[in-house]
Amino acid sequence: MTKIAIIPARGGSKRILKKNIKDFLGKPIIAYSIEAAIKSNLFDEVIVSTDSEEIAEIAKQFGAKTPFLRSEKNSDDFATTFDVIKEVLGWYSANDKNIETASCIYATAPFITSDLLKQAEQNLTTNQFDTVFPVIRFGFPIQRAIKKTNDAGKMDLFQPEHLNSRSQDLEPAFQDAGQFYFFKPKEVLKKKKLWTNNSGIIEIDELLAQDIDTETDWKLAELKYQLAFGK
Repeated sequence: MTKIAIIPARGGSKRILKKNIKDFLGKPIIAYSIEAAIKSNLFDEVIVSTDSEEIAEIAKQFGAKTPFLRSEKNSDDFATTFDVIKEVLGWYSANDKNIETASCIYATAPFITSDLLKQAEQNLTTNQFDTVFPVIRFGFPIQRAIKKTNDAGKMDLFQPEHLNSRSQDLEPAFQDAGQFYFFKPKEVLKKKKLWTNNSGIIEIDELLAQDIDTETDWKLAELKYQLAFGK
């Protein structure tokens, strides 16, 4: 049985040029994901799935493997994380390697630590989940979310029955932190999705997560990282 970490990192990023290997506080951002995976000692192999020779070379410099280049089909704007995972697992199966557990770790997730990966792996195993991933709590109750009903800016509530509800009385809600998934390949392939009816979550502090889609997001992520880790 083999345990692997899969780091998707295609070369065609548009909003942030060369996003997956852009410098983040002194080293390519993908290096943080690779190093956390290696430091955890959870994986027999840490691989990067990419269509870019440049990304593949940088990944190797930080200790990851790139056993093959990603197919053109799974390198366009419409390829999903599941598509990438399926391709990697298919390659391992074709090479007679049975994957027991795996983690898909995003290339732009510098807040991931080896301890968090260990916590997710333990949760997956102990509670027999199909998938485990980190989440952050919404800062405001979603039950009191507002919508705009016309161009003039007239408002309405999605759930008007909670207009006068106290925030502390409303059930907390969470969002995917967008960092990684720990999963059982057999179950994910069978159900063809990462969020199954048997998925578990780990709550993390909002300081330890940041979507990075714009240059402003990038600067915020660097500030958060320095606050969280003192670097």
